Amino acid sequence: MQLLITDLFTPPEREALHEAVAASDFADGRRTAGRLAAPVKRNEQAEVSAALQAVLERVGQALMKHPMVRSAARPKRVVRVMANRYGEGMTYGDHVDDAFMAGERCDVSFTYMLSPRADYAGGELVISGDDADHTHSLEAGELLLYPADTVHRVEPVSRGARLAIVGWLRSWVADPRQRAMLFDLDRAIDTIAASATERSAVLRLQRIRGQLLRMWGA
Repeated sequence: MQLLITDLFTPPEREALHEAVAASDFADGRRTAGRLAAPVKRNEQAEVSAALQAVLERVGQALMKHPMVRSAARPKRVVRVMANRYGEGMTYGDHVDDAFMAGERCDVSFTYMLSPRADYAGGELVISGDDADHTHSLEAGELLLYPADTVHRVEPVSRGARLAIVGWLRSWVADPRQRAMLFDLDRAIDTIAASATERSAVLRLQRIRGQLLRMWGA
């Protein structure tokens, strides 16, 4: 499941994050790439600093609190967050994210866009599906959640610079199909709960959801 979230931060908050990341020092992004990903990775990664660390922690905290993220990802913890930049000609070819980072399983990947779309051309995030590729041209302030086991790429940037914050979450539920089912169940519960006459149906669905979480959670 790929989910677009547009309200993680307000526009002024997003602009402050953008400014803080843009002021960072950047280094070759291949330093954090695995053996198979490094040959297709051409971007820059922000160097760790106190100011940047504060930004990354703020993003992680916002993700863990956001109701749609909690429903779609069932996050247990934030595994890693980093900021990257794609200048003209930079790209990241087809790759799959590492299954484990720092000893933690990575179940859900995310990209939070900082740069307004008018600031750059190209740089689309493309996620390969079973039936077709899904192309996401993210606007500033938009966040995309997607399973960490998908094949994905960032198309070459042909103009300007693309700044984003990316990272990985460990979920209580490892299987993406099970997470998608629980997300749909949440939506059904919310819809039925809006009717005061369907209290018994809501309780039954809540019980089923709890049983599934106990079966699948880890």
